[in-house]
Amino acid sequence: MKIALGADHGGYHLKEKIVQLLRDLDHDVTDTGCFSGDSVDYPDYAERVIALVDDGSCERGILVCGTGIGMAIAANRNRKIRAANCHDEYTARMSREHNDANVLCLGARVTGEGVAADLVKVWLATPFSGGRHQSRIARFSDF
Repeated sequence: MKIALGADHGGYHLKEKIVQLLRDLDHDVTDTGCFSGDSVDYPDYAERVIALVDDGSCERGILVCGTGIGMAIAANRNRKIRAANCHDEYTARMSREHNDANVLCLGARVTGEGVAADLVKVWLATPFSGGRHQSRIARFSDF
């Protein structure tokens, strides 16, 4: 799967771990930055990832900041993006199964590396169930 990743300075180190995990799992990764722990503005990196998901260059995106909240807010401004800030396996699974989330947001300051790796794996493996959920999503999102 083609996956775009982006992070601000608060999520930089966790993003680097996720990039390696995805490559180890044979995914095609587009790393949009940031590329150091130097302070940057998270909306810039959210925009880079959502542009790649929006235009179809990447099937999904992953965004990381300190809490995941800012990235989720920034990403969800685009009607083609369904970004979910997940913190456990249940929310990761439900974000895909019921909401067809195409962007996963994680908080590096609130989620450990091992948990984050598990969330990414569950999120990537869970299909959208469609059905009654499809019409609900269509009310706020462009497919």
